[in-house]
Amino acid sequence: MAILDFITSRFGEETCTIPVFPLNAVLFPGSLLPLKLFEQRYMDMAKVCLSEKKPFGVCLIKEGSEVGAPATPEIIGCLAHIIDWDMQQLGLLHLNTLGGRRFQISEPSTATNGLISAQVALLPEPPSVPLPPEHRVCAKVLHMIVRKMGEERFNAPFKFEDAEWVGYRLAEALPLKPIVKQKMLEMNDTVMRLEILHKFLASQGLAK
Repeated sequence: MAILDFITSRFGEETCTIPVFPLNAVLFPGSLLPLKLFEQRYMDMAKVCLSEKKPFGVCLIKEGSEVGAPATPEIIGCLAHIIDWDMQQLGLLHLNTLGGRRFQISEPSTATNGLISAQVALLPEPPSVPLPPEHRVCAKVLHMIVRKMGEERFNAPFKFEDAEWVGYRLAEALPLKPIVKQKMLEMNDTVMRLEILHKFLASQGLAK
């Protein structure tokens, strides 16, 4: 994503203040995430984000639930940029979002309506790394997954030669427990993420 005008710098860090949406799901950079909003706090959040053209944060729930009392989110999450929306039914807002930068929560607060907001530090974007030859089978498996699930489920362009893109897309699509996906999001080592996913594929008989 391009550098956003609401990002500021603090002690060499890129920081911003965003609303946080705790979910029983993990959003990865470059992933598409459709959402259905019906709680007023999140519909209001989406309206502000749309009007100001700003993202919100998606974090896996650490404690609590998606509905009702504010949940406790994991401190590492991902910016969600709204790319499309629709409200065909009154009181139900459909959003299509795209994962942007990863972030770490530093100063959370909860409003009276239960909406969490936080000052966050955006995590550095790792340099692009070519897919190592020993992990090319990961790209082959991902090709099969994309064909089976449908290309429309993934954000173009497809980068099957890019280690980070392949790792994030596998972590997104494979049937991993949410906490495992969270660990994949938190990892800063692109090749190590691929190595772990490669071992998982091998354990399932999908790779050698």
